[in-house]
Amino acid sequence: MKKCGADEAFISDHLLHKCVNLYWIIGNTSFHKYSFSCFCEDILIYSRWKWFKNCLGALHGTYISVRVPVSDKPRYRNWKGYIATNMLGVCSQDMQFIYVLPGWEGSSPDSRVLRDALRRRNGLTVPNGYYYFVDAGYINCNGLLAPYRGQRYHLSECAHGRHPNTHEEFFNTNHSAARNVIEWCFGVLRNRWAKLWSPSFYPIKTQNRIIMACCLLHNFIRREMPNYPYDNVVNEPLEEFNQAEKYSGSISTIEPTDEWSEWRNHLAEQMYNEWRNR
Repeated sequence: MKKCGADEAFISDHLLHKCVNLYWIIGNTSFHKYSFSCFCEDILIYSRWKWFKNCLGALHGTYISVRVPVSDKPRYRNWKGYIATNMLGVCSQDMQFIYVLPGWEGSSPDSRVLRDALRRRNGLTVPNGYYYFVDAGYINCNGLLAPYRGQRYHLSECAHGRHPNTHEEFFNTNHSAARNVIEWCFGVLRNRWAKLWSPSFYPIKTQNRIIMACCLLHNFIRREMPNYPYDNVVNEPLEEFNQAEKYSGSISTIEPTDEWSEWRNHLAEQMYNEWRNR
């Protein structure tokens, strides 16, 4: 029995190191490319996306448990009291990761992690004219479309036959329905890889590479096994574009502007009026 357990542990470690090597071999090239957001006709039939042209997907932070030395635990302890890394995840509409950044301490705010991702040499890029969904914890600014604060937002708040009464509420309802793609992405990732449920005894750098490898394998399964049981969501392919040809420049700062706020107001009013006059 002891020998069997040792063999299983050896096999598990061997597979783990193969996954870590996968990150080093293809980590810089195998994350999903941007999706060209002049949507194909099939995508338009899905109400969660039809209002939001030029939306590339959604981004959010999530906590993944890690094991660190005792001296580092205060920095890695999040507001829930868990020892974790605060990972930024960015996914496309078809639930593939475009960019992930694990490694930040659990005590770090989401906004700080996002700023770091934008400033890195090979970090997250948001092409001018495009944007990602974010929740109210982020700033509504060029390239990041946040919901209205102080208004009903989550789908459960608009259930039981309660219809939106203002353009802000209607916008928030549809924003929530579309932004949920990143929550589904995180949920599928955790359900698929039990390794992410509990911290390992590897050094923190290795733990971060394991997270990256799991995200890469998630994308591979999404591409090669689109009907995998965990992925019971809309899975329509979008046209990819060459970012060097399709856009000029990218978002590099996170600062609110009146122009972006006015654009959101115009979009919300247009959505609400079309819905009321249907």
